Amino acid sequence: MTKKTYNDIPNGYSVCEHNTCPLADSCLHQIAYRQLKETDEFLRLINPCRCSQSNDCQYYRNSAPITYARGFTNFQKLMFPQQYKEFMALCINHWSRNPYFERRRGDYPLPPSEQDFILQALKKCGVTDSLQFDRYEELINWYD
Repeated sequence: MTKKTYNDIPNGYSVCEHNTCPLADSCLHQIAYRQLKETDEFLRLINPCRCSQSNDCQYYRNSAPITYARGFTNFQKLMFPQQYKEFMALCINHWSRNPYFERRRGDYPLPPSEQDFILQALKKCGVTDSLQFDRYEELINWYD
């Protein structure tokens, strides 16, 4: 499982300068600020007057890595043809055709919400086995 670090801060990511906030040690906006203030000439700063500096800050972004999945090409091999046909129809109705195949191939990571949708779709189709995605990776959740 690959793991990304805080060195992968997206360009133009909003930062918070409140290092005395009780959530500062686990907030991505504060962690990004600590790193970017040393290297970048310009920063995209969250308005300091809008940050509550409390446990209910609306801009808080947890820095704990999240397990994302990539691809589910192996599902078809482990399902009956009718189950797979129904599963594919549910997914295409949810995302449309091209995005379904992009997710199936593993073109980009699937957040936990999309993983849950896929697992629920499998249950609706009568799949009782516990199917695994093609691969997993831990990523920092910068935006979701």
